Amino acid sequence: MNSKILMKPYLSSVPLSWRLTLIAGGLSLSGGLAARPPETHAYVYTQLRIQINGKVLDENGNGIPGVNIQIKGSSKGVTTNANGEFQIPNTEVSTRLIISFIGYKTQEIVVGNQTNLRIQLVPEQSQLSEVIVVGYGTQERKNLIGSISKIDPSETKNIPTGSFDAQLQGKIPGVQISSNTGVPGETVNIRVRGATSINADNDPLYVVDGVFINNTSLQSIGTGGKATSPIADINPNDIESIEVLKDAEATALYGSRGANGVILITTKRGKFDQKPKISFNASTGWNKAARLWDLTTGPEHAQLVNEWWINTGKDTPSLNRTEANRPFRPVSEGGRGLPEEQKTYDRLGELFRTAHLQNYDLSLAGGTNDTRYYIGGSYTQQEAIIKPINFERASFKINLDQKVNDKVQVGVSNILSRTYRNQARAGDGPQGGLLQAALHTPTYLSPYENGVLVGRAGFDNLTLLLENYDVHSISLRYIGNLYGEAELLPGLKFRTSFGVDYNGYDESEYWNNLLIAGSPSGLATSSQTQFSSLLNEQTLAYRKTVGKHGFGLLVGNSLQSDVLKRTYAEGRGFANNAFTQISSASTTAGSQSWSKNTLASFFAKADYNYAGKYLVNASVRADGSSRFGNDRKWGYFPSVGAAWRISQEEFLKSVPVLSDLKLRASYGITGNQNGIGNFAAQGLWTGGASYQGNPGIAPQQLGNPDLQWEKTRQWNVGLDASLFDGRLSAEFNVYNKYTTNGLLLLTLPSTTGFSTYWSNAAEISNKGFEVALQSVNIRTPELKWTTSLNLARNVNNIEKLETPLRYGSRDLILQQQGSPLYSFWVYKQLYVDPQTGNVVYEDVNKDGKITTADRQILGSIWPKLFGGLTNNLTYKNLM
Repeated sequence: MNSKILMKPYLSSVPLSWRLTLIAGGLSLSGGLAARPPETHAYVYTQLRIQINGKVLDENGNGIPGVNIQIKGSSKGVTTNANGEFQIPNTEVSTRLIISFIGYKTQEIVVGNQTNLRIQLVPEQSQLSEVIVVGYGTQERKNLIGSISKIDPSETKNIPTGSFDAQLQGKIPGVQISSNTGVPGETVNIRVRGATSINADNDPLYVVDGVFINNTSLQSIGTGGKATSPIADINPNDIESIEVLKDAEATALYGSRGANGVILITTKRGKFDQKPKISFNASTGWNKAARLWDLTTGPEHAQLVNEWWINTGKDTPSLNRTEANRPFRPVSEGGRGLPEEQKTYDRLGELFRTAHLQNYDLSLAGGTNDTRYYIGGSYTQQEAIIKPINFERASFKINLDQKVNDKVQVGVSNILSRTYRNQARAGDGPQGGLLQAALHTPTYLSPYENGVLVGRAGFDNLTLLLENYDVHSISLRYIGNLYGEAELLPGLKFRTSFGVDYNGYDESEYWNNLLIAGSPSGLATSSQTQFSSLLNEQTLAYRKTVGKHGFGLLVGNSLQSDVLKRTYAEGRGFANNAFTQISSASTTAGSQSWSKNTLASFFAKADYNYAGKYLVNASVRADGSSRFGNDRKWGYFPSVGAAWRISQEEFLKSVPVLSDLKLRASYGITGNQNGIGNFAAQGLWTGGASYQGNPGIAPQQLGNPDLQWEKTRQWNVGLDASLFDGRLSAEFNVYNKYTTNGLLLLTLPSTTGFSTYWSNAAEISNKGFEVALQSVNIRTPELKWTTSLNLARNVNNIEKLETPLRYGSRDLILQQQGSPLYSFWVYKQLYVDPQTGNVVYEDVNKDGKITTADRQILGSIWPKLFGGLTNNLTYKNLM
């Protein structure tokens, strides 16, 4: 036998990705071809060959048939027989074997001089054993009764949006996510199984590390229907998991907050006994919109104007519009020149840009026997494709947990962020509308007149707008939680926590006298808003297992106080455009407001589990709100649910392809109080009235002592299935939601001295189904490909509403009994008359005239079917 030992340095490389990870003892960079520092390895080169006999065992010591055993660096390999045994003849002792099997972690071993191998595989965490965050605790997925969807942020964090909620679009069955404008950092509309209210809030509840956070925009300066999103203050890279609670069983523990669903966000934490790990992620990119509109050229536009001029003159002779005096005729005849002589001015090209985005994340995580920590910092900058809109966020995150002893643990969670937005108006008319100035100004009109930039056709001059736009905001946000928990007795744990959500929002705008909004002498506004929420919760949880019987009990209470304070100032009349501060204005005005609401809650939950086969639980929550009348403050919200894991029955245990099969059912009641004023039930007086020049007070709001909780009852039936050791899984849910005592702002006759008052006067239903499919198409040590598909349908209907309500420009939106919320109330176009070119609409009442009586509901905002398809492909370290 001839052999030798060669000592040589070894430098590995990895695929291109922008990731740097520093772990105690090593350094790796994904982002280039540089990787680990040189290490010294000993390789034995020999001509000795041996025969390998081996057996692959599961966690219980039983042989596993069909295990794939591959010789590393070659295409050669074998599989184990029915007893888990294998044989590889004529093999070098330096051979490395890769052992892989579905449901187990892949292992790599060096043969060396071993001729008989016994290899025990370690199970991967099964999807059924996946830990899901639920209300005030966690559960394994196999024991879930409620309808809960879990999102892995690592699969969505690279989607280039300003906030994590926008990254969830198309990922969750039954959750409809849309954006008004697509501007980074703007509000995203999320509807979990439809909308349940007309005037109250339809947004889900957001809970970050146990803190109920504000998701309502604090913006007060109008930007044309757009609003900034407080959710965008949170760095997506700091999030460990996202759970969306959809049915009443899952949300009932949140009582008054659960009618519109609950989104639970758990941020990253270190691990006990973990070496320090530094991670750095950097990404950059560009965004460019495809050409959205093909506008007319200058000559085409001029020709259309001439045709319009002549045709309207024929229809109405009194206008005296003829071909002879058409606008675009030879200059010698007093016209503006012939259509073909006109230039084309491309304002869309001036407005749109290739937007740049960049993101940097740096974190440190680790822990000792008694302490664990996570520290992270981030900077995000993202331009919109429309100038000059820009979004910037800098954030800092620190989570710390400390074991005081074997029974007691304390910890803190902290998020601190600063978000800057350069904003713009959209869709609200000519004043300051960037898109309107680009779209609606005729393409033949020059932006200059006698060499000076001027506004045209009732719209701002786009170039002037871009040069002088000054609308921006700064948000300072802190979300923190301090907790302590102690094991009082075996299985009995007490936990107390104190949470804070603070948001200081500073916004301002200045319009100089070159712009329509600032005409004739400038306009400046400033608004400063402070929102603070304090939360204190206590829970006592007990869990016990006796043989095949498992019991759980949870009781707790919650106290929360929210305060909103706003100061607004406005100034008009500036000496010139060099003065931009309100103190320099000749006329100033201001206002100030303050409001507070409190919520006291008590809740309890009990669950029972027999042999992991039969599951049942029940919960109840009582909420008392300061927003309602003295006799209506308290609302009670119960739920009950049951599940049957059919796959655990003896008659199905012998079915090899079936990993799990579970039937679920639940019923419960949740509530809603969000979206109404903090003093909605009370009669209010204002001190802002004056009488003959003297200060005075006057009635401001009519009270309603009978105003009470909006309630939604919901039942849900679901079926979960998992096949082929989790390679294929499916979930199906059917649900029905019915809302009563809908909170509604009713109009009053002016003779009462009031314009509106709050009442419970609506009923709304939502019913539908959800389907989710997941498959693991390929899973090898180097390549993984998974597919997720979800589809849902929700049917919304207003069951009770005495008086129809109209909203939007030209009353486009109609709310009326028997129709869906947000229905489109329009004229139905039948055809275009080829003789006159006029549009012909349907005469609904057959009176020979087209009036508002002929408007009808033609569709709504609700799609017939919505969902998403996601493919995740991972090759080695490259995604």
